[in-house]
Amino acid sequence: MAKSLKLLLTENVEALGIVGDVVTVRTGYARNYLLPRNMATTPSEARVKELAGKRAEAEKLVAQQRKSREALNEKLQGVEITLIRSCNDMGILYGAITQQDVAAALKEQGHDVKPRDIRIAQTIKRIDAYDLHVKLDNDLDSTVKLHVKPDRELDLDREPEAAGAGAGAESEERSFLKRQEAAEEASKATRGTWGAGKPVEKKSDGDDKGRPEKADKAEKPAKKSKADADGGEKKGKGKKK
Repeated sequence: MAKSLKLLLTENVEALGIVGDVVTVRTGYARNYLLPRNMATTPSEARVKELAGKRAEAEKLVAQQRKSREALNEKLQGVEITLIRSCNDMGILYGAITQQDVAAALKEQGHDVKPRDIRIAQTIKRIDAYDLHVKLDNDLDSTVKLHVKPDRELDLDREPEAAGAGAGAESEERSFLKRQEAAEEASKATRGTWGAGKPVEKKSDGDDKGRPEKADKAEKPAKKSKADADGGEKKGKGKKK
C-alpha cells in the first residue's frame, strides 16, 4: 500500500491548499479525513476545469485574508496585555497561563487572534512579564507583552531574606544532627566496651562452674571404692567366722 496519495482539493483546507490545488498527503489522512468529507478527489483534467471558477473565488478570499492578517500583524506590534491570577506568597501561580487565556485577553482589546496562532515558549506559572509571539502566517510574526500580576499584594522583596533565614535554619539543623550523631557514636562505643568485658566474666564463671563438676566426678569413684572396701571387710569377717 502506498504511504501517500495525490489528490485534487475541492475545498479550501487550512495549512494545505485551496480549491484546485493538487497536493500529496498521507494515505491515512486522505482516507480518514479528506475523502469522507468530500474535500478532495482523484485528480483529472476534467475535474480541474470544473473547479476553475471556484478556485478563482478562493484565490480572492485568500488575498483578502492575507491583507487582514497583515493589518492585524501591524496592530499587534507593541501590544501589552495584563492577566490577574491567584498565586502563593512566592508569586507562583496555582494554574499556568494558556494560549486560550492570551487569545481571550487579546480579543477583549479588539484583536481577533486564534489560540493556535499564539506561541508560548515556556510554561508561564509565575508573576512576571513575558514576551509572546503571535504567528499569523509563515512570514507574519508579532511580539506581544504579557504582564502576569497577583490578585493581592505580595512582598516579594523579602523573598531573599526569607531564603537566607531558611538557609541559616538548615545549617543549624545540620549541626544539631551532626552533634546528635556524634553522641550516638560515643554511646555505641561505650556500650561496646562494657559488653566486651562480659564474655570474660562469663568465661571465668564457666571455668568456675566446670571445676566443681570435675570434682564431683572425681568424688564419685571415691565413694564407689569406699563401698567396695566396706563390702570387702564384711566378706572378710564372714570368712573368719
